[in-house]
Amino acid sequence: MSRTNISSLAIHHPIPPIVLFVLLMFGGILAALSMDVAGNPDIDFPVVTVTVARSGGSPAELETQVTKRIEKAVGRIAGLDHMTSTVVEGSSQTVLEFKIGYNTDRAVNDVRDAVSHVRSELPQDIEEPQVTRQDVAGGTVLIYNVTSDRRSMEELSWLVDNEISRALTHVPGVGRVDRFGGQSREVRINLDPGRLMAFGITAEEVNQRLRTLNLDLPGGRGAVGNAEQSIRTLGTATSVGELADTEIALPEGGKIRLSSLGDVVDGSSELRSISRLNGVPSLGIALSRAPNSSEVTMADGVARKMEEIRRDYPDVRIELVLDFVKFTRDSFWASIESLVIGSLLAVAVVWWFLRDSRATGIASLAMPLSAIPTVLAMKWLGFTFNGVTLLAVALVVGLLVDDAIVEIENIVRHIRLGKKPFAAALEAADEIGLAVIATTMTIVVVFVPVSFMSGVSGQYFRSFGITVAVAVLVSLLVARLITPMMAAYLMKPSAPEPAPPAWREGYLRLLSWCLGHRWRTVLAGAAFFAGSLGLAATLPFEFLPELDSGISILEYSLPPGATLDDTDGVGRKVTDILLKRPEVAHVWSWAGHGDQVRTGRVFVVLTEPGKRMSRKAFQTDVGAELKRIPGVRIGFNALEGVESKDVTIRLTSEDVKTLDEVADTLRRQMQDLPFLTNVSSTAAVLRPEIQIRPRLSASAEQGVSVSAIGQVARIATLGDIDVNSAKFDMVGRQVPIRVLIDPRWRQDLDVIANLRVRTASQTLVPLRSVADIVMGSSDAEINRFDQARNVSVEAELHGLDLGSAMAAIDQLPALRTLPPGINRPSYGNLEQMQIMFMGFAQALLTGMILNIAVLTLLFRNPCQPYTIMTALPLSLGGAILALLACGMALSMSSLIGITMLMGIVTKNSILLVEYAIMAERDQGMDRHSALLDAGAKRARPIVMTTVAMVAGMLPTALGIGADAEFRQPMAVVVIGGLISSTLLSLIFVPVVYTIVEDVQKRLAPVFGRVLTHR
Repeated sequence: MSRTNISSLAIHHPIPPIVLFVLLMFGGILAALSMDVAGNPDIDFPVVTVTVARSGGSPAELETQVTKRIEKAVGRIAGLDHMTSTVVEGSSQTVLEFKIGYNTDRAVNDVRDAVSHVRSELPQDIEEPQVTRQDVAGGTVLIYNVTSDRRSMEELSWLVDNEISRALTHVPGVGRVDRFGGQSREVRINLDPGRLMAFGITAEEVNQRLRTLNLDLPGGRGAVGNAEQSIRTLGTATSVGELADTEIALPEGGKIRLSSLGDVVDGSSELRSISRLNGVPSLGIALSRAPNSSEVTMADGVARKMEEIRRDYPDVRIELVLDFVKFTRDSFWASIESLVIGSLLAVAVVWWFLRDSRATGIASLAMPLSAIPTVLAMKWLGFTFNGVTLLAVALVVGLLVDDAIVEIENIVRHIRLGKKPFAAALEAADEIGLAVIATTMTIVVVFVPVSFMSGVSGQYFRSFGITVAVAVLVSLLVARLITPMMAAYLMKPSAPEPAPPAWREGYLRLLSWCLGHRWRTVLAGAAFFAGSLGLAATLPFEFLPELDSGISILEYSLPPGATLDDTDGVGRKVTDILLKRPEVAHVWSWAGHGDQVRTGRVFVVLTEPGKRMSRKAFQTDVGAELKRIPGVRIGFNALEGVESKDVTIRLTSEDVKTLDEVADTLRRQMQDLPFLTNVSSTAAVLRPEIQIRPRLSASAEQGVSVSAIGQVARIATLGDIDVNSAKFDMVGRQVPIRVLIDPRWRQDLDVIANLRVRTASQTLVPLRSVADIVMGSSDAEINRFDQARNVSVEAELHGLDLGSAMAAIDQLPALRTLPPGINRPSYGNLEQMQIMFMGFAQALLTGMILNIAVLTLLFRNPCQPYTIMTALPLSLGGAILALLACGMALSMSSLIGITMLMGIVTKNSILLVEYAIMAERDQGMDRHSALLDAGAKRARPIVMTTVAMVAGMLPTALGIGADAEFRQPMAVVVIGGLISSTLLSLIFVPVVYTIVEDVQKRLAPVFGRVLTHR
């Protein structure tokens, strides 16, 4: 018994391995029942957002006074990768992306400390900066629509905010709940400018006096009688009527009722967004998944909670309109279906070759005995059932039975030589042991480096590589312990081996000829590899395959100055066009997206995949009709990758004028490319505005500061920020009191010019006396990237892969000759694609080096591992031909398939080389005879395992079920590579073996026993 034959122990002592696998199976089943289901693995992006709100602040002011100062403060933090800022009216948001692996909690603390250090340098009238971490895994996964015939929009909004959202946040797995559309309740005091002028008071002073009057305060502690009492000062009005009767002190003496200055209305906040389902106004509730949770479990919990809410509020209709979890469920069951079908096909292959039901049953048990304990390891490692881990199991289903096939085939062959099953199992397991261990370890050392790649792809495929490695290690245990043990006790004596198949004789003649014409054979193999490299250069490449989730997201924007009604009108037009399409199930629109009334977003839910064209084809087809809507920039977003559009070219500079010119030139040149549609630029467009320009000499003479001028205009037209507004107490909540001039007066420029501002002498003067009020314009939105102005030129792809499109775009004159000071940073899908290719190249190189190391240790020979590695270049041509034949691109999916090939295809070489070495060493055969004997003995298990693996991956390669676009390229690559490497390695590996052995003999006198078999 050799030292590699632990099978002998299992055969002689069967109880321990049986007990071991009973426990592993029991643990695996329990783990499977409790395993979470998710769409994708959790990827830890250390992302921190800094948001600063300044009511009425223009983008240009916020950029200078807020954004740049925050960027400078946080830019010195170690580990910061990229910084993206978006500045719109009233808000500055800076998104900080740290290097993957950086501790997110530390990043949040570092950012918060940096912002606090510059807080004193920021304007005092801003709301406190909000520093938040990305606490959700991905984007929105569920959107519910809420309507009611008996409640007003304000009442429905309060119900959503106070009751429904609060209930949903307690559902396990819910990371965030957002409301779209609707209005919040507030008490509005619509002041009359004429009355303000008549009574000598400003809107700002009314707001200040109301804040000091309408509040409750603690008053201390008293001791009347024998008990202690707290003292409270109660100044808040108990009703809107009482608030209207509140008397306000006038600056010049006297007092006046609040109702005498304007109308006191118990109403709603200004409408800034509108959501609709199929054109009907409604409220939207969007839910996002928390990290390390199951979106399926979350969706089930949310559905149960929604049923409770429907019972509690029968007048409220709640319906699910957007369900990304359905795609996750469909993908899960498609993976399970592929796994089951692949397993059955692999079993059928084993029976076809062996024609022995007992041997087939023993080999088939390897799949559940390997897969189910793997689930236990996945649970222990914190993985979930997701598209990546299930893909790993589905793709290796044929591989799981591979070792068992090699074992049982060898045992059957020995039984058919006339040996009893017990003796045949002992001898055959000992004979094949080294080859089985070598094939498994080569797969492990290839996939482990994949788990440690950098970038998004590394995080994405960490669970993939580890799952594959664990699965094949468990299959090795099954093959070495369970398979020979069961064969020894369950197999029956068999008739002699039937006549060899006709193809084997032809194969041996071809092999003999190739061994006699070695260099011709080697040149033919080299030519095949060179041709493979040439074909590889013609392959298109992309970051991720285009997935068809059945949901399209469309965004549109109107020119600056457009009102919410204008934006909502475009949304209704888009909805009408979409609802006429048979592919559309329903449409949910949102006007006022991103706190800008001129932007909108539309979610389009498509019908079942079998009843319509693909999502990409639908977007291309309907996009032409949508572009006919005048005065609107409109386009579909990409759901995959890290960019919102298929193609994004980012340019940065501090020279804003030149930057805009270059971006505009690039936009026009990209519009001429036939494979790009909806080409647009994010260059800031000008928005109309009323500009108040203080006359410094006049304001200085009157003792009026610029700050006072701005404060009067802001409070009069917008009201004060919520923090500084008076509050009205209602049952269970406080409602802000918004003090501002009546909105109808904001349409009159003369009214604004006549607003009063108090001077140093406490007199009131009109704004026009200290400032010029004119019509002007400024940037509507400012984008910054890594502390520089940023303009992106975006487009949708049509009929071309991302790699080829980028290659053509790079040749455009605007990009080939960028002016000095204009930079093109690598970011988004392009950057991730570069990181992905580099990561896979490093993982492949590492895997090959580890492969050689493992084979050298197992074979105790530093030369023959290079013979075994001959199968690698032989597999490349088949993989590339398979991709070309199926019209697929080189992407993250196909790259992981090529990586998988690197571990699988060495199996054939190992089986041939290991037997040839054994025949020469133990049976005294000459080299030529040993190689022919190896071909005769090992051709069948090589073909069997290859066909079994191909059969196991066939359902995935055929694209059965949801998420097929992502899973299919991997299986296609593996099948193509397996076929070519199997057919060619049976010929080329023996030839290379002879050449390497000749070299070894020439070097033996120099290096002695290091190069000899021992």
